Amino acid sequence: MKRQDFRFSHRMRVRWVEVDMQKIVFNGHYLMYFDTAVTDYWRQLAMPYAETMHQLGGDLFVKKASVEYHASAEMDDFLEVCMRCDRIGNSSMNFAGAIFRGDELLITSELVYVYADPVAKKSQPIPAPLRDMLEGFERGEDMVQVHVGSWHDFQKHASPLRTEVFVHEQKVPAELEWDHADNTALHAVALNRMGMPLATGRLLQHAPGVARIGRMAVKKQMRGSDLGHRVLQALMNAAKERGDTQVVLHAQCSAEGFYKRSGFRPHGAVFEEAGIAHIEMVRELS
Repeated sequence: MKRQDFRFSHRMRVRWVEVDMQKIVFNGHYLMYFDTAVTDYWRQLAMPYAETMHQLGGDLFVKKASVEYHASAEMDDFLEVCMRCDRIGNSSMNFAGAIFRGDELLITSELVYVYADPVAKKSQPIPAPLRDMLEGFERGEDMVQVHVGSWHDFQKHASPLRTEVFVHEQKVPAELEWDHADNTALHAVALNRMGMPLATGRLLQHAPGVARIGRMAVKKQMRGSDLGHRVLQALMNAAKERGDTQVVLHAQCSAEGFYKRSGFRPHGAVFEEAGIAHIEMVRELS
C-alpha cells in the first residue's frame, strides 16, 4: 500500500501513554488509531454518525478487525492513519487501513462492519443513502451543498441548527436568538446528502455598501471541517454580487482565529453580547 492509494487520512502524533516498555507503540493501540480515524472518516462524509444511524434505523457493528505489523511507531512520531472503503456488500462493508510515517508503511488493517438492527442485532441491507455517501466520497465527490436563499426557503433547516448551537449548547436566551431580521436576511445553509443541516449563517445590509454577517453556526460534530468557511464564503460572495464593498461581523472571541484565516481583522475593543465575549471584525471585498 502507498499513501496515494487513500483519499482520506487522519494525522496524529504518538503520545507518551501509548508507548510500552520497548519504547514503541503498544500493539493494541493501533486498533484504537484505526477506530479514531474511522470517526474522522464519517466527518469527512459530512455525516453526524449517531443522528444518521438513528434516521436510517440501523447501526454498524464490527465483525472483524485485523492488524498486520510491518514496522513500529515511536513516541512523538507524526503518523498518517489512512482509511478506504474497499467494498460494500448487501449488509456489510470492508475498510482497508494503513498507517504511514512519512512514506514508510508501518501497519495495515482490515475492518469489516455489518449493518444491523440496533435492538435485534440482526443484519439488514445497507440503506441506499449510506451506500451513496460512501461510494460518492471514494469517487472524490463533494459531500455537501451550500444553498443561499430567504428565510422562507431555509427556516426549516437553519432554525433547528441555530437552536441546537446557540440556545441549547451556548445557553443564549431564546428571545435573544430570534429577531425580525431573519425575514429580510439572506441565509446560507450547508446540507449533506441526506438533507441534514450542518452549518448556517445569515447576511444583512448593515449600511449602504456594507454587509453584516451573523448567526454563524456549525454542528458540533462537524467543527474542524471546512463547512464554516464554505458558508462564510457563500455569504461574502452574495454580498459582493449585490455590490457591497465591505463586510462586518461580531465574532465570538473563541472564533476570532477562524475569521482571521478568512481575511477579517479585529476592529475595536472586546464587548459582551448575549453573555458571550465578542469582537467586531471587518473585511474588505475586493
